[in-house]
Amino acid sequence: MALTKSMKSKLMRLGGANLARFIGMVERTCEHRFDPPDMQETFVEQHPAICACWHGQFMMLAASRPKSLKFSAMVARHGDAELIGEAMRRLGVELIRGAGAGDRRKDRGGAYALKASLSTLKAGSSVVITADVPPGPARKAGEGIITLARLSGRPILPVAAATSRYHALNTWSRLTFNLPYGKLGFAMGTPIFVPRQASAEELEALRRQLEADLNEATERAFALVGADPTRATPPGARDPKLAPLPVGLGLKTYRVGTRALQVAAPLVFGYRERQGKEVRARRAERFGQSEVERPKGPLLWLHAASVGETNAILPVIEGLRGRRPDLRFLLTTGTRTSARLAEERLGDKAIHQFVPLDAPRFARNFIKHWLPDAAVFTESEIWPNLILETAARDIPLVLINARMSKRSFQRWRRQPGISVPLFNRFSLVLSQNTRFARQFSELGARRVEVAGNLKIDAPPLPVDLSAYEELKAAVNDRECFIAASTHNSEDDIVADAHLSIAKVHDGLLTIIAPRHPERGQAIADMLQAKGLKVARRSLNQLPEATTDVYVADTIGELGTLFALSPVALIGGSLVDKGGQNPVEAIRHGAAVLTGPHHKNFDDIFEALLEKGGAQKVSTSEELARAVIALIGDPAGLAEQRTKANNAVNEMKGALETTVEALIARLPETTSDQKELDCAS
Repeated sequence: MALTKSMKSKLMRLGGANLARFIGMVERTCEHRFDPPDMQETFVEQHPAICACWHGQFMMLAASRPKSLKFSAMVARHGDAELIGEAMRRLGVELIRGAGAGDRRKDRGGAYALKASLSTLKAGSSVVITADVPPGPARKAGEGIITLARLSGRPILPVAAATSRYHALNTWSRLTFNLPYGKLGFAMGTPIFVPRQASAEELEALRRQLEADLNEATERAFALVGADPTRATPPGARDPKLAPLPVGLGLKTYRVGTRALQVAAPLVFGYRERQGKEVRARRAERFGQSEVERPKGPLLWLHAASVGETNAILPVIEGLRGRRPDLRFLLTTGTRTSARLAEERLGDKAIHQFVPLDAPRFARNFIKHWLPDAAVFTESEIWPNLILETAARDIPLVLINARMSKRSFQRWRRQPGISVPLFNRFSLVLSQNTRFARQFSELGARRVEVAGNLKIDAPPLPVDLSAYEELKAAVNDRECFIAASTHNSEDDIVADAHLSIAKVHDGLLTIIAPRHPERGQAIADMLQAKGLKVARRSLNQLPEATTDVYVADTIGELGTLFALSPVALIGGSLVDKGGQNPVEAIRHGAAVLTGPHHKNFDDIFEALLEKGGAQKVSTSEELARAVIALIGDPAGLAEQRTKANNAVNEMKGALETTVEALIARLPETTSDQKELDCAS
């Protein structure tokens, strides 16, 4: 039987009452200890103040206050907050309902809570507030508490509570359930005052100071009662200076299982070579072996999965070369296409190798041979054996342009025995947005920062001028549009849209560039069954005057094709594949269309759609209408292009942030190395 709203409310009140009784019992039966000893006098001196604590220690904070002072607590309006709110009310603490939104767009009453908190402080009541905002990252102070202190003129008191006996719940903040009949410790940091006219830099410095002071107060509170704070510390909030968490049963099982790959690897790669997916002459690289010697001097290893990640990471290499001419680079990728791109764009500026299969011996061979001074993984490339073997040699690990699908996050979260020790080994994670930052922190990454998306800063895809001129001449003055990186089932939608568009724009040429070129023949067969005349690029055919659809079933030519097409549908978005990078088309002057499925690039598409730099379509009819409108309205086409470029330019900056962060983690150039470089 489903619970009614009234029944849920009664259960929350009952639960809150029992929780309040339990907190009262903990307070009565525990020996109280304070650091500093005159902590309660400080409460009186600074009253009304903003009492800040970490979310995990929120429930016992009411017990630290002098009972003569009036206190209010900020509590959210949903979920378990109702239970905690009822408990606080029973303990004599008034409530301010609402909370910051963190990285979520849904309004959680933050504006109301700020206004109510200012009124509460002005009326002479101190305010208790958690510095970290649900749903995290844990122990990362939000800006709201600093804003409250700036507007109110009242000090922030960093406060922590701990008991000698406790249970830590497996929540994002490791909410602590304190137990009676032990020791109860409270610690307070130095009051923090925020000037009303403080600059943005000063406000950020004070926010970081609050984080440091709360962490220090938390350590003192646990030390007061002789308790180990490890269980109460969220994995992502562990001190980066500490050793990473030990490998547990989950990872050990994975390592044992992947040893079987070592036996089967020759057969697997033999099959892939026959499929044209591997390079037979370079098979040894897949086993962690190489005939290329490690270069002398500091070596940075960077790993990118495929073409998109490789294109994004190449400017990082260029940026680092400009700052550190002594630095050598090793770039690993996983596909033949990305290998070709790396070799064409890098030349002798870096060594390229295929990434080894993620099996213990192969990973060990690779690390032992190259011994990089630092390792950089991109986006969602998480290979446990490579990470563990790298960390085992104390090589700093960094994850850049980090992102994670919702499905992957859920899968990692269900396996904390694997995810937490693994992500704990990264010394830094630079994420694409705040949502990803929270996810990586919850999974165990100890230092996570938002840097933005490197793919926005990546240079335009290369254009083969000879091929472009040849195609331009073949197309002549015909109208055309491209459906780029299409997946299975999308090509049918594009074909139906072409039939509708051609009725309005006679002579239209549609270009389909499939994500997987091996589908070229199947696409051609489908188009011909619809009565369309087809040419295929993989057969060295050019579009003729009577060609309806040109199937560009080749690799590495998207830049050339985007430059040819005024309108581009970004594939993987009409079906649930998460979409592809729209910036590549925008940088070549194409007006972008997308389907409803663009979760892989949500931040970019949302900005584009909000500012009119892209259009969303769902069906062949909507696609046809959008293409007809854009092709038939040169002014509107130019306006969308301009808005798209403006939106993309506003999102730039990840490259500079990433280069700065990596420079800080690289070893300094030695005098001997400088002399060697000069001599060479």
